[in-house]
Amino acid sequence: MALHRLGLISSRLHYFQAVAQLGSIRRAAQNLNVAPSAISRTIHALEEELGAPLFERARQRLTSAGEILLYHARASIAELNRATAFIDDLQGLRRGSVAIAAVESVTRGLLPGVLADFWGRYPGVTVEVKTTGSRQAFELVLQGDCDLAIAFDVRVPKTAQRLAAASLRLGALVPPQHPLARRREARLRDFANERVLLSDASLTLGSSIDTALLDSALELHPRAITNSIDLMIDLAVRGQGVTCQTRVGVERELSRGDLMFVPFGDPQLRTRKLSMISRSKVHLSAAPAALATLLTKAIQALDGR
Repeated sequence: MALHRLGLISSRLHYFQAVAQLGSIRRAAQNLNVAPSAISRTIHALEEELGAPLFERARQRLTSAGEILLYHARASIAELNRATAFIDDLQGLRRGSVAIAAVESVTRGLLPGVLADFWGRYPGVTVEVKTTGSRQAFELVLQGDCDLAIAFDVRVPKTAQRLAAASLRLGALVPPQHPLARRREARLRDFANERVLLSDASLTLGSSIDTALLDSALELHPRAITNSIDLMIDLAVRGQGVTCQTRVGVERELSRGDLMFVPFGDPQLRTRKLSMISRSKVHLSAAPAALATLLTKAIQALDGR
């Protein structure tokens, strides 16, 4: 539920948070669909009343005063979000909201089916989904911006609790006519002469592959390097290269027979850990708890695949 629309947080604080999060007045204005001058005037008025600058004007980075205000604003907003969630609980899940951060493979594959099931039971609940990298997903939970996060290969912080987890093998995604398509297992060296579609270092998937390549002293020849899971899968379907991923996010293509999944047997390639977390010592309200229950079942069903 949007707190600023309810009047529970001021426009000043709403604009300030947007600039702090997005890094510039221009981006905040585009995101909020307001004039940059309106945001600039509002923040200037806030600084005048506080008697301290909140941003370094040259880079629009937070000052020490801005960092303090942002920290406490996030804490207050997290508490207000929980309050409105518990009020929604009184409505018997006829309404409410859930915020979830997840990596692209989860939003592409696992999440749509779970959300369809969820809305079949609770059609009045709004779900806000943020597609991010693994580390950013967990950070959004720790900051109180999201109720749940699902990500790969990130250690669960002490201030969070793991609700579900699954271990998933990495494999090659190849077209059905590929010579290795029917193999029960493959090795990275089998693709040394292939056109490979690799994820960049911003994804934990890319880090897993890079580490294994270094350990095995093997070099692959990438045709594309990207942070888009969707692009890698689409290119693989079009026969433009081979990509290395888990089964998560490729469910449609595998079920249709557009791609085949060949698991890797390299000892350097450890299984990937998919985890769902929430903040520790925070009682989930009814809507996030109901979605977490369905997601837990879906994640546990993946374990060991």
